[in-house]
Amino acid sequence: MMRRRRSATGRVAGIAAEAAALVCVAAVALCARPATAAELAILRNGFSIRHEHRRVLGATTRLFFGNDDSSFTDVPTAEITGYEKDISLPSPPADSHGSISSHSERALSEPPLHQVVDSASATYHLDPDLVNSVIHAESGFNAHAVSPKGARGLMQLMPGTANQLGVNDAFDAQSNVSGGSRYLRELLERYNFDLVKALAAYNAGPQRVEQYQGVPPFRETRAYVARIVHDYNRKKAAQEKETKQKQVSTRGPSKAVSHAQRPQKPVAAARAAESPR
Repeated sequence: MMRRRRSATGRVAGIAAEAAALVCVAAVALCARPATAAELAILRNGFSIRHEHRRVLGATTRLFFGNDDSSFTDVPTAEITGYEKDISLPSPPADSHGSISSHSERALSEPPLHQVVDSASATYHLDPDLVNSVIHAESGFNAHAVSPKGARGLMQLMPGTANQLGVNDAFDAQSNVSGGSRYLRELLERYNFDLVKALAAYNAGPQRVEQYQGVPPFRETRAYVARIVHDYNRKKAAQEKETKQKQVSTRGPSKAVSHAQRPQKPVAAARAAESPR
């Protein structure tokens, strides 16, 4: 009788030990799950970009705005100084019926930024690379950026300027980029397509450009213009290099050498040289 009791007690102890082991395994599995909280990519210019996950593609880091890969922006890896957990933003707000608010639904349904830029550039006959360079300098691709002076969104539109351009919501990527592209086009036409003067006016205002007959002697404005021109020319130089490499593969080295010997001048540099400094 005593043996049977001891045997039963041993089986109960064994079952309890197995259950405890399973609980430990489950706890370890839960701890090993990757965090799903959004992160902030901290940029050199002081802005940050909220994203769900990221992928490093050589010299470029792709930041994805959703759990899938349909909405993203590409940022030079060298421009990112670090990452932080974004714990300041709550979950998407819900209405009285428990559904996601219209603002969150709009954010989920917005097209990728490159499509927004391409559409606005085509509408106002601008180079998408130029528009992207302006966005990079203005907000670091942060659609919710707000400057100390009150400029808002991707292309940092002041409330008065946004109102004149018909932009009701400066934090809406499509409206902001469309309004900013229209404004940039108007400035280019105003200054006979002198890119440097147009960029200076975008930053400091047309009144300052006309007052100083060119780029105003403000450190911020000069650095702003130089940064965009450099970024834009870098993209054009990379495209020219890629074109030459394709010509080498299709025409052969003999024809490519004579073509490569021709000096190439960056597109924006010609305008920069003509602007009074």
